[in-house]
Amino acid sequence: MSNDKLISPCISICKSNPDTGYCYGCARSDEEKKIWKNPNTENSWKLENLNLLKKRMSETQLKTFERSYGEKLQFGKLVYSKNLKEKPQN
Repeated sequence: MSNDKLISPCISICKSNPDTGYCYGCARSDEEKKIWKNPNTENSWKLENLNLLKKRMSETQLKTFERSYGEKLQFGKLVYSKNLKEKPQN
């Protein structure tokens, strides 16, 4: 595996479920978020964590995550965020 840093699984839905403590967007705990930010965290841990996060997600949450995270990986940013700020057209 290359030494390139893996992109954070954050998809900008940053609110935690009060029952589980996991983020509604990426399914990470606060502790996992800290580990992702640590520059010494190995890619192997991040890949393992990504697999764990996906297993935590409901089917609907996983579909949203995979679409959003895929766009983030492809374009380097969340593509939909600009469109969400615009008012709907009638």
